Amino acid sequence: MTTPRDPALAPSEVFGIDALRIAETMLSPAGAAALAELQRTLDSAVRPLVNEAWETATMPPGIIGALAPLGLMAPDGMRPEEADSTLFSGLRNFVLARTDVSVATVYNAQSGLFRSTVRLGGSDEQIARWDPAIRDFSFTGAFALTEPEHGSDIAGGLATTATRTGDEWRISGRKRWIGGAGAADALAVFARSAEDGEVKCFMVPRDAAGVSLETITGKVSLRPMQNAEITLSDVRVPESARLQRIDSWRDVARIMGRLRSDVAWIAAGLQSGALDAAVRYVREREQFGRPLAGFQLIQEKLARMAGNVTASLAFVTRLSQLQDAGTFTDENSSLAKMWVALRARETAALGREIVGGNGILLEHDVARFFADAEAVYSYEGTHEVTSLIVGRGLTGVSAFT
Repeated sequence: MTTPRDPALAPSEVFGIDALRIAETMLSPAGAAALAELQRTLDSAVRPLVNEAWETATMPPGIIGALAPLGLMAPDGMRPEEADSTLFSGLRNFVLARTDVSVATVYNAQSGLFRSTVRLGGSDEQIARWDPAIRDFSFTGAFALTEPEHGSDIAGGLATTATRTGDEWRISGRKRWIGGAGAADALAVFARSAEDGEVKCFMVPRDAAGVSLETITGKVSLRPMQNAEITLSDVRVPESARLQRIDSWRDVARIMGRLRSDVAWIAAGLQSGALDAAVRYVREREQFGRPLAGFQLIQEKLARMAGNVTASLAFVTRLSQLQDAGTFTDENSSLAKMWVALRARETAALGREIVGGNGILLEHDVARFFADAEAVYSYEGTHEVTSLIVGRGLTGVSAFT
């Protein structure tokens, strides 16, 4: 005898793989309340905008306008150490990505990429000056590392240069795939010092003389997220604009190791959104005189999706516990990004299969998750690069060339 499924439950809740329920057990009441408020805001103010945003390849200002006032980088009532924990930020990314991956990515560009660069790379004085404004979005930024000719090989290939003359630096080079650059107040530009050959990072005003931006068009993934190609032509910034704790690629890698967990959480949230969308569809759609939900092949695909979501959420939750305890390694975050992003591809593809021909229509949501899984699979460390980091950790032998 079967028990009827409670229609009030989201599909992800059936197996306890709901981020809000995890927050209730692993965060303070203030942390859980902040994420619940985020979910309500996404449902009421953001979800109605995402399909048109995807269709037009624009990020409506109303999206960040709805999210910024929530103060999710320092929620009321939360202890600073909890608000800054990887677990809280991860659950926040999960909830955002479950609604839309571009929304999660644009928010994380500020809260993760840009803020982490300042907090991990800046001096105490720089952090005190910039971090409060980053938290409330009164000072926005973009993470400018990747270059047109250097993505996976950026560690050794970074070609943007910085030349120091007295207390001033002159920066020249190009950057590509820089998310949110067009709306940013400042660009965190990584450049190689002509003096010592080491990588530094500079806070460059977006409107500084010598900075030009061109929006990348024609994308089939993360369409609302505006990415730019940036040209820096003898851009001049003072020494005070250099982040004082970034003096080599090792320092950059330390930041990147932290950021990969953010992407792994986004990949997990993407899967939850795809599962929810697929279940909604099959419960409403009828074929051959019965709901699609009652077909064996449909249920088998849904079961695989649920398994992937469950395993992925367990994976990233454990990673965040290790990070917050200070015991994680680059291999931990690389393995999580590699594996969860791979599962995201499979889960989103299964969702699109389940919805059939209608799976390519925005109105059923799975199309967005299906296309966006491709971007998540590649950014912040490709599958191949993260695999080699894991392999090096397992064998003690580097396979990088």
